[in-house]
Amino acid sequence: MDYLALYVTLKLAVVTTVLLMIIAAPIAYVLAYYRFAGKSLLEALIYLPIALPPTVIGFYLIIFMGPKGFIGRIWEMLTGGSLLFTFIGIAIASVIYSIPFAVQPMKAAFSKIDRRLLESAYVLGLSKKATFFRVIIPNSASGIAAAAILVFLHSIGAFGVLLMVGGSIPGETRVASIAIYEAVEMMNYQAAAMMALSFIPISYAFLLLINKLNEARS
Repeated sequence: MDYLALYVTLKLAVVTTVLLMIIAAPIAYVLAYYRFAGKSLLEALIYLPIALPPTVIGFYLIIFMGPKGFIGRIWEMLTGGSLLFTFIGIAIASVIYSIPFAVQPMKAAFSKIDRRLLESAYVLGLSKKATFFRVIIPNSASGIAAAAILVFLHSIGAFGVLLMVGGSIPGETRVASIAIYEAVEMMNYQAAAMMALSFIPISYAFLLLINKLNEARS
């Protein structure tokens, strides 16, 4: 059992989930409550990682995050190092790869809120920011929780994107999915089976929790 790979996997999933809960909430709010030119184009761009093969996403991330890429050059100027083949690099890749799984459930949860609650909040003098944190967020708790679970599960199962952006550096970028693939390549089926088996109860428990949350919302 490659416990170090499992640690990196869980660490990546937690970081991705926390970042996306912060990033996706305002995006979902704008998509749920605002109308503007190009909204459908923006929404399609956000959901694009669902439709694209992971290797395609990984390729373009290498282009942008590499030494000659826009993001890669800025990172190198600030830190003096490369963004590729680092934990921060795979964290960025994981956030981009998983963003649809955060935005879509949040948008659905925000859209279900009775508009009269928002109108009452505005009448009582609450600003849009205060209404977001005191009315929208509390009334969308189950949807936000479902988004967090989906992002977490999607992150722990990521493979192609992470392999292209981060490679397989033990303790840094080697996640469990890559470790399983490498174990199978070396015909070490016992190690692969042990790591693969560890995913089943975790994923099953979280899926049960999502079902409970969906039942509570309906």
